[in-house]
Amino acid sequence: MPDSLASKTPTPCVDMVAPDAALPAIVHVADDFVVAYKPAGLNFHREGNEPGLTELLRPQADGELYPLHRLDKLTSGLLLLARNAAAASEFGAMFAGHRLDKYYLALSARAPRKKQGTVAGAMLPARNGNWRLGDGNEQYAITQFFTHGLGNGLRLFLLRPLSGRTHQIRVAMKSVAAPILGDTRYGGEAADRGYLHAYALAFDWQGQRHAFSLAPATGGHFTEAAFCQRLAQMPQPWLYPWPSNK
Repeated sequence: MPDSLASKTPTPCVDMVAPDAALPAIVHVADDFVVAYKPAGLNFHREGNEPGLTELLRPQADGELYPLHRLDKLTSGLLLLARNAAAASEFGAMFAGHRLDKYYLALSARAPRKKQGTVAGAMLPARNGNWRLGDGNEQYAITQFFTHGLGNGLRLFLLRPLSGRTHQIRVAMKSVAAPILGDTRYGGEAADRGYLHAYALAFDWQGQRHAFSLAPATGGHFTEAAFCQRLAQMPQPWLYPWPSNK
C-alpha cells in the first residue's frame, strides 16, 4: 500500500455480498433508500417482454422505489434507489452537485497510455449508437482513475466518474487505449462478460456517513486469484488521492 494511503483513517463501510450473483437483489434497506445489486447482462429498463431491474426489485421492496441512476447492461454492481419522492429529490440534487461518490472496477487486456489520471471531454454521438470524446462543453464528462497490474497480462482500473453520461466509463477507457475487456462495442477483446463493475458508493445522508461496497462475483477474470488478491490489498476506494476538481 502506498505511504500516502497507509496513514489515512478507513471509513466504516458495509461490505456486502449478493445472495445470488446471477439475480438482482436489494442488499441494504434504510428509511429513505435501498442499495441494490444488478447482475451483468440484465437491462436496467424493460426490453420487450424482459422486465428491467426496477420491476424485478419491486417485489422485494416494502413500498415504491425511485431509480436515481442506471447501469449499462454489461455492468454489474451497486445502485442506489430512493424509497420516497422527497428523498429522490434530495438525492437527485446530491448527484447533480457531485456530493455522492461512485466507484467502479474494470479490467483491460491492454496497457493504458497513463497509469492514473483524468479523462475529460464532451460526449458526442458516434456511429451505430456509440459515443466518443470530443471538444466542447456539451454533455461534458469527467472520469478519474488509478490502475494496478495483476501480473497476468490484465490491468485493474479503479474509476470515479464525476458525471453520469451514457457509456462514460466505456468511452473513457477506450480513450486511454485500454478498452474494457469484453466490451467489444468499444474495441475490447471478447470475453465471458463485460468486465465493468459498480463497486462502491459513499455519501452523507441526514448527518451520517454511509459507505457500501460489493466485490464482483461473476466472470472468470473477476473470480481468479490474481484479481481477488489485488482487490484485497487495495485501500478503500475513497482513500485514494483523488484530484479535488469535482
